Formats: sequence, structure tokens, C-alpha cells
Amino acid sequence: MSADSASLQDASAMGDDLHALLDKQRQAYAAHPFPPFAQRQQWLKSLRRLLSDEREVLIDAISQDFSHRSPDETLFAELMPSLHCIDDTLKHLKRWMKPSSRRVSMMFQPASAKVVYQPLGVVGIIVPWNYPLYLAIGPLVGALAAGNRVMLKLSEFTPATGRLLKDLLERIFPEDMVAVVLGEADVAVEFSGLAFDHLLFTGSTHVGRQVMKAASANLTPITLELGGKSPAIVSSDVPLKDAAQRIAWGKSLNAGQTCIAPDYVLVPQTRIEAFVEAYRQAIHSFYPTLIDNPDYSAIINQRQVARLEQLKTDATLKGARLISLYEQGQGRRMPHSLLLNVTDDMQVMQDEIFGPLLPIVAYSDLDQALAYINARPRPLALYYFGYDKREQDRVIQLTHSGGVCINETLLHVAIDGLPFGGVGQSGMGHYHGHEGFLTFSNAKGVLSKQRWNGSQMIYPPYGRQLVRLIQKLFVR
Repeated sequence: MSADSASLQDASAMGDDLHALLDKQRQAYAAHPFPPFAQRQQWLKSLRRLLSDEREVLIDAISQDFSHRSPDETLFAELMPSLHCIDDTLKHLKRWMKPSSRRVSMMFQPASAKVVYQPLGVVGIIVPWNYPLYLAIGPLVGALAAGNRVMLKLSEFTPATGRLLKDLLERIFPEDMVAVVLGEADVAVEFSGLAFDHLLFTGSTHVGRQVMKAASANLTPITLELGGKSPAIVSSDVPLKDAAQRIAWGKSLNAGQTCIAPDYVLVPQTRIEAFVEAYRQAIHSFYPTLIDNPDYSAIINQRQVARLEQLKTDATLKGARLISLYEQGQGRRMPHSLLLNVTDDMQVMQDEIFGPLLPIVAYSDLDQALAYINARPRPLALYYFGYDKREQDRVIQLTHSGGVCINETLLHVAIDGLPFGGVGQSGMGHYHGHEGFLTFSNAKGVLSKQRWNGSQMIYPPYGRQLVRLIQKLFVR
């Protein structure tokens, strides 16, 4: 048998296995189509207990996949928000599940109306490599809270985390309830083409287009959590130490491998050199050295390192001024760098950076900064640094982005009461908290009547006097 024939057979078997798994979950859902609150509560409590008990092995697995990932970053950026989102969901779930009463006008009385929040069925979740725990658990919690069965596809770039999460979830959930799918990119392609009742994908805009195309064959509803170039604006009068420190934290967490990390900074022309120095001091206060520093995370793999180096090379060849904040890194712990004098033809200003490389763009006034942002694809996040309330309102009202932080970075993603999602090329749909419950539910409108039928007053024949009176009263 040729290698090509063997590969085709493997792909066919893989597809059969995925379809069989989907069928198994569909059958299980059909047998229990509306799990009660107590059942959903038990699922979430079991998941919380598992994550809490196994935190150390989860931290170790993620660090193994990155070659080194700061244990504290994993604790703060993955475990803590995962546990908090479960707690928030448990606190509010009973209220979310209650049917929502709606008004019925006099024309349709006597009757009552309500919205019933029904599980969709089987939900697919495609998890990226940069936060392999939180970006699996967050949507999983929303899907389970809504009463669904779930299939998770873990990234091939985090194999240790994927294997561990598969083993752990199998301890508390049968395969027809929650299933973890592992494998390379071809498995993800097959996965995105399954006839889920909803599919959530987190990843790049480029891959998101492919996932959406695959899902469209089945008319599968889809939530896309993408990325893009999230800008930060430094105002003309904000203390530079304040802005630089908060931007530096948002950019250096996980070595910049965060979908909502500041991708570039707009700084007043007259403040650029001072901002560079304030930023240098902020980064060095976090990481005095990269050598043997347990707090600084590595780039996920050598392929991503090469991509980031190419962005720097392309920019410098086209005239950018590169400022490296360290003399050397260690292994894949890549030194943080700034880029000045950037232009639109540079790849670094076209692609999402996803690493410790920060371009600085000069502007003259706020109108110019807002025009610069609005001339580009709508980002997943936008950050503004300045204490003038009127300017803050202008930024919020005159720009489009999935979310906004004023005088902060990243932390809006951890606020369970806020919806999280993109707009335009940075994604579609929302999850987290109540919005996650709604995303994974069918909001079914229900109109109820009993014995007396008031609608008969408008039945044909239409020439009757009562019909004319109703028309006179209600059609104005």
C-alpha cells in the first residue's frame, strides 16, 4: 500500500471515529434533553473540584508544552479564572435557567408568553495553544451550564496538556457527556466539519475563516473568538509610568502570546522617547533578567520564534528602529523589543504579533489616533490610558472593538459579568457568564392559551362588525 493510500485510510478512520463520537453524544442528549438544575450543578462542582485538586499537575503539563511557562502565570491566567467562572455560574445558574416572562398585548389576550432556555444538544469547542486550560474550561462551563453535551478539540501544539486534560475529564464525565479529541491539524479540519448544534472556535482570523466555511456546510451556528491588532492609546497627559507599567504587564504576560495583548501603542509624537524609557523601566522591574528567570514564559515552539524573528527582520529592513530591552534571552525565552518608525507595509503592522514585540506609532492628536484605528480591521480589544472622562467617552463611542479597558489591559476578560467576543474580523458572538449560557441555549419563545379562544374574533369572514371594530381599535 502506498503512503498516500495509507494516509487516506487513516483520515477516513479518523472521520468515522469522530462521527461515531458525535452520534454517541447525540443519543445521550436525546435520552436526557433537559437536565435539571441539580444535575448541572453537580457537573460544575465536580469540574471545580477536579481543577482544584489537580492544579499542580496542570501547571506542570502546561510548562512542559511551553518548555517553560511561569507557574504563577498559569495560576493567575488559567486556573484562577477557570475556578472563578465556575463559581460565578453556580451562583447565578438557577436564575438563568428560569423561563423569562414576556408581555402579551391586549390584542392577543387571554394568553401568556415566556422564553424557555433549552439546551442546544452537542457543542463543539476548538481550543488554541496559548491558554490551553482556560480556553477549554471557560466555554465548557458555559456549555454544561446550558445543559449540553460537549466535544473538545485540544491543540496539537500542547500535547502534554491535551493528554492530561483528556485523562482528567474522563474521571468525572463519561464520553457521551464530555469528550476530549486529540490529534494534528487534519483532525481539527474533520472536527470543524461535524454537524454540531453549536461550534466555538478560538484562534487566528485566517483559520477562523476556514472553520466558518466548514461549519457552513451543516449550517452549524458558530462563535468565533479571533484576534487581530488590539491597539493601546497613550493620552497626551497621562503619567507615563502609569501607562507604561500597565501596557508592559499586558504585553509581557505569557510572553505576549495572548489574543487580547496590546499589539501596538499609539503615543503622542512628543512623548515617544519618554514612553520608551518608562516602558523599559517597567519591563525590567518585572524581569530584571531573562536568564533562569522562572517568571518569564517561553515562546510555545521554534516555529513561532522563527515567525517573530522574521517580523523583526522585515521591519528593520524597511526602516524601523529596533530597541531590544535585553542583551540576550534563554532558549525560547525571547527578549522583549520595541519598534519605532513603523509603516503599514511592514508585516508587523499587518499580522497579529502574538509575542514580545511592540510597535509604537506616533500621533499628533486624539482625532488622528482614532482615525488610525478606525481605518483598520476592528480589533478584539482596545486600551486607552488617560484620566480625562470626556476623552474616555470619545474613545468608547467613536471606535469599534470587542471589548475596551480604560487605564488597564487584559482584565476585562476575567470579569465574568462582561460578555467576551469580537466584532468584524476579530470574531462574532459572545460567551462568558450569562452571555455564555445564552450562546449555548436555544431561547425558545412560547405562547400559551387555555380554553377560551380570543383569536376567533378575527377569524373570517372579515366583513363582520366586530372585525371592523377591532381593526379600528388596533390598526392606527
